[in-house]
Amino acid sequence: MRVADFDFDLPESRIALEPARPRDSARLLHVAPDGLHDRIVRDLPEILRPGDLLVLNDTKVIPAKLKGVRPAREIGGGGPVEIDVTLHKRLPDKGGTRWRAFVRPAKRLREGDLLEFGAGLAAKVEERSEAEALLRFNVSGAAFDEALARTGAPPLPPYIARKRALREEDARDYQTVYAAEPGSVAAPTAGLHFTPSLFDALDARGVGTVKITLHVGAGTFLPVTAENVRDHVMHAEGGEITEAQADAINAARARGGRVVAVGTTALRLLESAADEAGRVRPFADETSIFITPGYRFRAADLLLTNFHLPRSTLFMLVCAFSGTERMKAAYAHAVAAGYRFYSYGDASLLEPAGG
Repeated sequence: MRVADFDFDLPESRIALEPARPRDSARLLHVAPDGLHDRIVRDLPEILRPGDLLVLNDTKVIPAKLKGVRPAREIGGGGPVEIDVTLHKRLPDKGGTRWRAFVRPAKRLREGDLLEFGAGLAAKVEERSEAEALLRFNVSGAAFDEALARTGAPPLPPYIARKRALREEDARDYQTVYAAEPGSVAAPTAGLHFTPSLFDALDARGVGTVKITLHVGAGTFLPVTAENVRDHVMHAEGGEITEAQADAINAARARGGRVVAVGTTALRLLESAADEAGRVRPFADETSIFITPGYRFRAADLLLTNFHLPRSTLFMLVCAFSGTERMKAAYAHAVAAGYRFYSYGDASLLEPAGG
């Protein structure tokens, strides 16, 4: 398959820079076997059935954007330099806190440099590449989390950050209401549409919920540069499904309920943990699963997701789930009807190809 096969026309005006308010007032395109239905997210209790189970990703976005200073060097010259840092992958290390990070301007850094961020937070550059660095911070555990909360900012998607300044409300808007496990540098955006009142309505309808965890990395924003789909290398992200969570998912299916993955992150984790028969097993590992048309889904029956960008791995995923021609038609309808795309945009509820 060619990456160009997943291209479509998306006017820049359709990419949302602000979320819907209230969250559950966002539009919802239901892609069903009998056609396309224009709804709103608040209609979910009417669309879903008693016994269905929503699988939510409860990861919490950390304030991963930092502004630091590389002090003047005593040897080798060079005055102080301001450095922008975006943390994107935490590395296991018993001796401290190590993160891979995107850094700008990377060319002004070299191994051994110290970066100072304020509030007692600093990091040493252990490795540096063209746009990335491996940083070892001077504090760990709760002390690191507290220092990051004081100095960091929400890591808004690059296309939003280029269009407008960060706002105080972004710290709240770019976080699900059920976020619990810190570790993501991008939000699981399908979950941004949920509110406490919507959960109450779903519960009254008999729709259950279970929370699993996949920490979303900055790789979710990386463009596909390969011409052939098979040449793209998918980024890895760490996730966990406990035994109790797996049991709840399997029990819902055994009772005849449908498993509704809320977001592509929840879907990818479910599929990574499922066996050939579709039974979800406990999981605690990284996954780099790359889902493209031809993939046989085993664990998810429906997918709630936002609208994705042309030529992206996520558009390939929804084409795999509901059929490429069907999704191209759905996206053409969404563009024409004024749906809002990407992280702060509207949502779609997808039923599977052949469903």
